[in-house]
This record gives sequence, C-alpha cells and structure tokens, in this order.
Amino acid sequence: MRDVPHVTSYYALGMERDRLESGAGALEFARTQLLLERYLPSPPSVIADVGGGPGRYAAWLSAKGYRVHLIDPVPLHIEQAHAAAQMQKGESLFDAALGDARAIPLPTASADAVLLLGPLYHLPDRNERLQALGEARRVCRPGGVIVAAAISRFASTLDGLRGGYLEDPQFAAIASADLRDGQHRNATNNPAYFTTAYFHRPEDLAEECAAAGLGHLGTLAVEGPAWLLSDLDARFADARKWETLLTGIAAIEAEPTLLGVSAHLLVVARR
Repeated sequence: MRDVPHVTSYYALGMERDRLESGAGALEFARTQLLLERYLPSPPSVIADVGGGPGRYAAWLSAKGYRVHLIDPVPLHIEQAHAAAQMQKGESLFDAALGDARAIPLPTASADAVLLLGPLYHLPDRNERLQALGEARRVCRPGGVIVAAAISRFASTLDGLRGGYLEDPQFAAIASADLRDGQHRNATNNPAYFTTAYFHRPEDLAEECAAAGLGHLGTLAVEGPAWLLSDLDARFADARKWETLLTGIAAIEAEPTLLGVSAHLLVVARR
C-alpha cells in the first residue's frame, strides 16, 4: 500500500473514533446520515465503505439491514471497526479489512453502492483521486450509487476565523496555502491543524466524477454554515432546536453560492 505521508500516523493517534460524537462532528454525522438515506438503495443492499475508519457509518448502516464491507488503510481503525461489529446485537452485517481506495480489495460489480467518505481528501494528487473514483466505479454494480466526501477549499480559513487559529502564523500559512491550491500540509506537531490533505473547490467535484466515467447527480453541503456556530452541543440536546437547524441546512444544501462555506461536501454520482 502506497502511504500518503503523515496520514496513517495522524489517524494512529486514535482521535477519529469519537470525532463524530459532539460539536461539528455530530452535525457532520447527522447530516451525512440524512443524505445517505436519501441516495442509497434500500437494505439489504451491499455497501462498500471505503475509507470507513473506525466503523461509525458501517455500524449504523448494518443496523439498518445493509451488508457492509469496510475497507481502511489504518490498522487501528480496523481493530476499532471489528470491536464495533462485535458490539452489535445478533449477527453483525459488516466486516472490515485493510485496504487502499486506489486498489479496493473487492470484486468487480460486487456492491450496490460505494462510499468514499475520506479517501478523496487524503489523496493530494488528482490522478490518484481519479484512480480511487475509478476503483469505486469498478466495484459498483451498473446503475449503483457512489457517494464521496470532500473538504472545502475554504475550511481552514473559516475554522481559523472561528477558533482564532489565524493568529498563529504557522496556521495562517497553512490556510493561505489551502486557498492557493488546495494542498493542505501541516508541518507542526499540532493535530488540531489536521494532516496531509487536498481541499476541493465545490465545482471541481463534478469534473472529477466525469473524468472517472461517473454520472454526476449532485454536490451538496454537509454542514452548510452551521458548523461555525458555537452552541452546537446545546442545540443537539434540544430536539426542537436540532430539527430546526437541520431543516435550515437542508434548505440551502445545494445553493452554489454557499457550497464552499460548508466544511464538508458530498458528491453523489451514478455508475
């Protein structure tokens, strides 16, 4: 497996398992769930969860009756995914194995849908992103759906404004480089500044899908501007406020002039 520098060591720190539990992570998870429910085929369809991390989405999908094959390049994530599968009641409907999005270890046309909820933003080279999308196309059955996540080109600058990180010259330089060409590099030892990545402009996702032979169905904001709010946990604890928040995000999820404000984007394509 060809490692992207620093990515495996970053995720070996173990922060990903609980990242979606609170704050902006909880919002990301809730909105991604809603979008997947809209576009995925009905259970018991087979889902390839490529770059599936510790198994948060795989566990949720398998509990809904999907058969999920999780693939991830980080050994710790596979251990955590196995633990998540063992915690499920009855027979678990998902398995987990080491693998790379650029060479997915699954047979051709073996999945009804393929998720890439991480690989695209950890492949800085465009040709390798197209390779991952091409592999997703190969694994997906004709007519199936491919859903891929991306990080917005503007995420670092917006996060820096929200959290005061731009006052750190090192972070300011990272954010400036992101705006210039999308190539996110963190030469510091601060994991809050993320790791080697590529941050997309929203309009580039449709082009990459087309270049990989996929039919672009839409590019949607995951969190919209709401990830910048400072009281997300309080809103999450109040069912009415949380529902209002989700409704507001959905109303502008496809607005082209606002897509880049969202920290994460989902591109949906047809095989």
